[in-house]
Amino acid sequence: MTASKILLLIIDGVGDRPCDCLGGKTPLQAAHIPNLDELAKTGICGIMDPVAPGIRAGSDTSHLSLLGYPPQQYYTGRGPLEAAGCGIQMEPGMIGFRANYATIDDAGNVIDRRAGRIADTTELSAAIRDGVDLSKYGVTIRFEPGTGHRAALALKGSGLSAAVSSNDPKATGIPPKTIHPEGEDTPEAKFTADVCNEFCRQAAEILKNHPVNLARKAAGQNPANVVLIRGAGAMGVYEPFEERHELSGSVVAAAALIAGIGSSVGLRRVPVHPDTPLAEQVSLVLQELATRDFVLFNIKNADEYGHDGKAMEKKEFLEKIDKELRPLMEMPDLMIAVCGDHSTPCTIKEHSADPVPLIIHGDGTRTDHVSSYDEISCAAGALCRIRGGDLMPILLDLIDKTHKYGA
Repeated sequence: MTASKILLLIIDGVGDRPCDCLGGKTPLQAAHIPNLDELAKTGICGIMDPVAPGIRAGSDTSHLSLLGYPPQQYYTGRGPLEAAGCGIQMEPGMIGFRANYATIDDAGNVIDRRAGRIADTTELSAAIRDGVDLSKYGVTIRFEPGTGHRAALALKGSGLSAAVSSNDPKATGIPPKTIHPEGEDTPEAKFTADVCNEFCRQAAEILKNHPVNLARKAAGQNPANVVLIRGAGAMGVYEPFEERHELSGSVVAAAALIAGIGSSVGLRRVPVHPDTPLAEQVSLVLQELATRDFVLFNIKNADEYGHDGKAMEKKEFLEKIDKELRPLMEMPDLMIAVCGDHSTPCTIKEHSADPVPLIIHGDGTRTDHVSSYDEISCAAGALCRIRGGDLMPILLDLIDKTHKYGA
């Protein structure tokens, strides 16, 4: 029997390096993950460079690569993908930005780049969206909240460029930066920088005395009184996933970026909140697989523990993931690929170029002698070492969806 559906399970930032607090093991090696080990034992394993050997892939470029969209051809910046993930209908040529709310003091210096990790900015974002007026530039905006302090901005108009800097100082005790042309000194870049600076100025005026912020100040909380924008990019053109791979598909992801990448290539977006229990996320995946050919399922928190250098917490979260996988493993007619989008070693608290461990499991796959899912065990697998761009062709072949090359 040959499977006909694909689940691409991406454990964000899963790869790691030896950690002293785990006795020289990686979090995967130290974790008790019987379900993932079973998938490894009954599937075929290898290691994978999400983009290419030696490349420290971002979550954006790696997901494009894993979905079969070479980032060298399709990647135009994180901003437009993040904007799409926040629910903005991005059109080719629109300029998108990542954004976050922050706090400045009376002297104009940033004192908190996350505005006290404010939980909900719906009202603030609506006020900015309705109140900022860039009509004198011939530009309209879309501004939508993300999760917590995050948000996204999109600009639409003629003469715009993505070659602009950020106003984020990436430090506290200093004021937000003035946005300027970056990478190219063109009239379009200068015009866009002026538009961005005006947006930030008007947004700060709206936020200064907004009732939400007045209430936060009264409660001793940091107000969300400035918007920091970064990651400018022009929205690209993506061949629809269903046309490219002849599969209908969905994306189940709490991270706005990943949801935005999925929706940008034409996957049906299934809304998920970061606090949604893993068991409920798995149920959503099963619901989608009942009617769709392909599901991209991204699980985020392991990456955050890597960035925070919390090896024990990363190990424990991997164990939590493992406990919820059984319903997916019991679904018939399913080809499962388990991998990471990049490594995030706790020792460096950043993405690295270390390859990630990969399992492919389903009817028709050849099995090897690997019995554990971790960075070293999988390196001995029969898949050997592949690139992220190889994954979709391999999966499509395993479900008999590829076309012969040549006569």
